[in-house]
Amino acid sequence: MTHSSSFLLPSIPTDNGPSPSYALIVLNQRLPRFTPLLWTKARLRICADGGANRVFDELPQLFPRENVQDVRNRYKPDVIKGDMDSVRQEVIDFYANLGTKIVDASDDQDTTDLHKCVAYICDSTPNLEKSNLCILVAGALGGRFDHEIGIINVLCLFSTMRIVLLSDDCLILLLPSTHCHEILIQSSVEGPHCGLIPIGMPSKRTTTTGLKWDLSDTEMRFGGLISTSNIVIGERITVQSVSDLLWTISFKKHILQEEVCNLLMPKSHSPNCCCLL
Repeated sequence: MTHSSSFLLPSIPTDNGPSPSYALIVLNQRLPRFTPLLWTKARLRICADGGANRVFDELPQLFPRENVQDVRNRYKPDVIKGDMDSVRQEVIDFYANLGTKIVDASDDQDTTDLHKCVAYICDSTPNLEKSNLCILVAGALGGRFDHEIGIINVLCLFSTMRIVLLSDDCLILLLPSTHCHEILIQSSVEGPHCGLIPIGMPSKRTTTTGLKWDLSDTEMRFGGLISTSNIVIGERITVQSVSDLLWTISFKKHILQEEVCNLLMPKSHSPNCCCLL
């Protein structure tokens, strides 16, 4: 199973097989500054409840010299779904008038808003081929720790789906034990710091290549060894484990912001972009 952060690049390489189909879910935490880049790559954009407030409030701040309403009109979510306990009514009304689909799932109090949105993508978008689908989750990290754990639990609940949790600082994805994994490092925008963390149970045996401190049939567990603060040393990492693992890698924030600016703004208008602070 191959993983790549090519969605962070201005153009997606075509030499690694078919390009994934991306869906974007925006959660109710501070948006990564590269959210506009994710937006352009996604074929479906869903705000999870209060994530709509973040799009409404924060995306215009990324383009301080543009008209606020123009930015809001340009970044219109396709769907807002959740239990509707966080999204403001003015935000619902604004996007509903633009044609956004509003899905009130307040009758379901047993699942998180992220769970609801992932399920919506799985159940209601047959035009997106699931075998080639990758769900990007912006604003997934930060805030309350129990919320973060609930978000990570969604990775386990939908372990057959490709789901990537994103913040300004790093990404997290699940490496199911049912596959051998190849991770293609986009060294221009990510690394070198990374980690492999057992989730749900200890990993009796994990083997890697491409890391500064590789594992060789190594046991990892909480209360013992876990591979945090590791370093990628190549463009290709391999991971094989008998238990599910979380993979995380840091972002080169300043380089990534420059690439976003270069993509989204013509050079003659680059001062409009938030990246030039």
